Amino acid sequence: MNSAGKGSHCGGIVIIGARNFACATERTATPEAARVHASGLPPCRSSPLNRIDEKLRPIYEEVLHRNAGETEFHQAVEEVLESLSAVVAKRPEYRDNALIERMCEPERQIIFRVPWLDDKGQVQVNRGFRVQFNSALGPYKGGLRFHPSVNVGIVKFLGFEQTFKNALTGLAIGGGKGGADFNPRDRSDGEVMRFCQSFMTELYRHLGEYTDVPAGDIGVGAREVGYLFGQYKRLTNRYETGVLTGKGLLFGGSQARTEATGYGAAYFIEQMLRTKGESLDGKRVVVSGSGNVAIFAIEKIRALGGTVVACSDSSGFIVDEEGIDLDLLKDVKLARRARISDYADEKGGGARYSEKGSIWDVACDVAVPSATQNELDGEGAKALIDNGVIAVGEGANMPCTPEAVHRFQDAGVLFGPAKAVNAGGVATSALEMQQNASRDRWSFNDAEARLAAIMRTIHDDIVATADAYDAPGDYVLGANVAGFLRVAQAMQAMGVI
Repeated sequence: MNSAGKGSHCGGIVIIGARNFACATERTATPEAARVHASGLPPCRSSPLNRIDEKLRPIYEEVLHRNAGETEFHQAVEEVLESLSAVVAKRPEYRDNALIERMCEPERQIIFRVPWLDDKGQVQVNRGFRVQFNSALGPYKGGLRFHPSVNVGIVKFLGFEQTFKNALTGLAIGGGKGGADFNPRDRSDGEVMRFCQSFMTELYRHLGEYTDVPAGDIGVGAREVGYLFGQYKRLTNRYETGVLTGKGLLFGGSQARTEATGYGAAYFIEQMLRTKGESLDGKRVVVSGSGNVAIFAIEKIRALGGTVVACSDSSGFIVDEEGIDLDLLKDVKLARRARISDYADEKGGGARYSEKGSIWDVACDVAVPSATQNELDGEGAKALIDNGVIAVGEGANMPCTPEAVHRFQDAGVLFGPAKAVNAGGVATSALEMQQNASRDRWSFNDAEARLAAIMRTIHDDIVATADAYDAPGDYVLGANVAGFLRVAQAMQAMGVI
């Protein structure tokens, strides 16, 4: 039972109108993810406890006990704890005052009812969430996801990951995440507006530019952010532009914010390749997904000389050996919100669409999973390795299962974890907050230049941290440890709170 249910051991929860909700592992967004979770068990190569330092195992066992059934959250905590054995060996004081235990427990969890009217005048009811995970480094910061798979475990895993991702940016932002089990697909603009207004009518009391600053995620784009901001302004009677990021340019948005996560992923992958004397120039690339992250990763990879030959959505994937036609893809997915199959129908020629098999069977030099959590499993990793992949960068949040990650690392494939690779989005959100605070607006070139510099710094900090902890080239350990140290030092300085 998740933390919204009766008998939960999870503390610090604000629950408004709770009901039982199915685990998202039963309703994943891609065929690959569904296959991974068919057994209902976490997709691990061996028992997580066998890979976690014995001094940290009681912490993980308590996380399992306190957050029963939340497999994605377990997976996220497991990955971080695996990396911390070297840290606690060098710095045993980080085990004092239950610091790691506190880091694994959200500061606040908000669950609430969202009633709204559809176009037929029927009342619909969804469930909304906001997990304010950690504010040691700054106000809670993280997106809102509107998707049928959203539940408290999904939001908690995203908030936990966000805490370390935000720490890596070096900017003054804490970690949080939110969303609802609402599906905006095939809903009219009026229905989406009414849902967003109802959602914000409850959530607004927990937000503020110095408290909690949401943004977009899956299912929440410029349209939804606009409706959310409008309702916040109406309820509070304040033009507080810093309370939401990802806004339209006319009312406080930042240039390059839409492109930032995808562009940042490309910049990070380019830095990884350079450590081996390589670059994206001339590389054959596969990018899963076809939302903002995927589309703008494709755009920047192309600018850096790579050729993206495949992308996907939840219905299937396309392969275009000539290279993805970016203008057509943007028209299909961003303008018309249509299915990826329309791309193949309209492109013709060598473009083909498939609902069967896996996008990871397409041979490539570089893979960028950018759709959803646990979309790339051990089987997909093996196919990529067998076909000669040299680098993998996680564009989505935790898109690779633990089995896939270990396969890539064992094969010597450059592997960039999500908390580093897709940090460009939240970094540019923080830059949007900075512009809002100063009533300033930067040019696209200025915003992108700052994004590129932040991504280079994140990469170099991770490499240096991995080297310092005797794990050269281990981007997973480097990212986890670098993020952990920044959060831990701030928490230590503030005492037990």
